[in-house]
Amino acid sequence: MSVAEELPGGTDAALLRQSLDEVRRVIVGQDHMVERLLVALLARGHCLLEGVPGVAKTLAASTLATVVGGTFARIQFTPDLVPSDIVGTRVYHPSNEKFDVELGPVFVNFLLADEINRAPAKVQSALLEVMAERQVTLAGVTHPLPRPFIVLATQNPIESEGVYPLPEVQRDRFLFRVRVPHPSAHEELEILHRMSVKPPVPERVLDPDKLLALQEAAEQVSVHQLVADYVVRLVMSTRAPAEYGLADLTETIEIGVSPRATLGLVSAGRALALLRGRDYLLPDDVRDVAVDVMSHRLMLTFDALADGVDPESVVKQILQAVPPPLVVWNQNR
Repeated sequence: MSVAEELPGGTDAALLRQSLDEVRRVIVGQDHMVERLLVALLARGHCLLEGVPGVAKTLAASTLATVVGGTFARIQFTPDLVPSDIVGTRVYHPSNEKFDVELGPVFVNFLLADEINRAPAKVQSALLEVMAERQVTLAGVTHPLPRPFIVLATQNPIESEGVYPLPEVQRDRFLFRVRVPHPSAHEELEILHRMSVKPPVPERVLDPDKLLALQEAAEQVSVHQLVADYVVRLVMSTRAPAEYGLADLTETIEIGVSPRATLGLVSAGRALALLRGRDYLLPDDVRDVAVDVMSHRLMLTFDALADGVDPESVVKQILQAVPPPLVVWNQNR
């Protein structure tokens, strides 16, 4: 039986909405973050959550893991961490006089890399290699990671002492970079009421097999040629802004986004379309994920950084300047 037969579009959307609702029973507000976490999961991508302490980044990751099912592990990144603490190592046992391989905590479905910018570069590189290859080689033997596999990393953007910021080429490995703001006043009051007595406990909605089927369903979402062309125009406008009526960005953008942004816009847009109950991609889906997919991949000039230019504002300016196509889908097709 095919994925489409097992999980028709209506069932997909219902399961995903139920999963979102279950996470929102625990997480007050932060709807954007919760939705992006689920979209990244469907798109087989990794997500970087950026926000000050105490805004439910860790709680959101652990709650999503409970709702979706599968194994979960949290690694608290510290300056004294070494790569073997993450991927595993060989351990000598005197009793049998041989080395055994001890696999590290990355061998789970959900890996929370808490405060990833507190670990040195070699540890960050070891994790990002795992993210890209989805396997670990120890003592000449390759060990594949469980499927599905997603890394949810957190970092504090305002702290500068004792941290090792992620370089641009390593941030490029993340599908999303999501900024998590403080809650509003009424959300803060709801947090007080909901969490101060008996915090709600999420229930499991999915399992790894269903999630894999949903990921395959997301990959089958149709992409019109006009939408694909729109994605390419958005990406190319970051590399040659003057050709797209954005000459003022020439002195702002040092290097445009990579081809991973092109692939990320399509895969994230497809996952968002599936979450919205459609089996086809619209330009609005691409526009909705563009800021989270593109902003952390932009490299700004020194003058732009000195002036405090926000990469998200640059992406929003590009979205206003590059017109989306008018795509009409035949609903009875």
